[in-house]
Amino acid sequence: MTERFPLPNGAVLEIAGTLGQAVPFSALSNAAKPAATAKGHTLKNGDIVLINSGWSLVNNRATRVSDVATDTFVLDGLDTSSVARYTPGAGIGKVVAASNWTQISKVTAFASSGGEQQYLTVGYLDDDDDRQYPTNRTPTTLAITVEDQPSAAYVGLVEGYGDARQLAVVRLKLPSGDQILYTGYVTITSSPTMERNNLMTRTVSIALSNRPVRYLAA
Repeated sequence: MTERFPLPNGAVLEIAGTLGQAVPFSALSNAAKPAATAKGHTLKNGDIVLINSGWSLVNNRATRVSDVATDTFVLDGLDTSSVARYTPGAGIGKVVAASNWTQISKVTAFASSGGEQQYLTVGYLDDDDDRQYPTNRTPTTLAITVEDQPSAAYVGLVEGYGDARQLAVVRLKLPSGDQILYTGYVTITSSPTMERNNLMTRTVSIALSNRPVRYLAA
């Protein structure tokens, strides 16, 4: 079997140009594939939605809709089965569908910073060595370097989201067929970086509002 290497060449980055009308759900189940109850919804399998939920670990995440039925749909890629972390009945909220995707083109670099585990360091009088206990993780920010192209369609979208301080949904489609959904606050530098004999570039920054969701290729 031919060995495959996870090269990013050919990856496509997109931002949703439209966040639709809110679809309220009256219940969200504790399950490995949580089902939302939303009377009369019109969502379809494969729709990408931004979640607003009473569960903070789910709130402000983007997911894919699956297993659509009358008055119910599943938020694919999430696992809310732990009743210790997801209080039963407290996850109600709403979703909005993300659509009208626009490519963020001519990306030259894609970097992620933050997300590191933090620790509490404790030392007891009767210990020779300190101990560490995990606490939270640092916030994650994406820095995407793009060619300076002020007339590109995505530039106005990113600037609009930044000016409005509104959450945006971004989708990364990898050559392997995997997809990663990000939700966060996006901005773009107003002036390009310039260096003689080098490409003029700008930086799109995304301050993530929650952890991304990755879908493996079928």
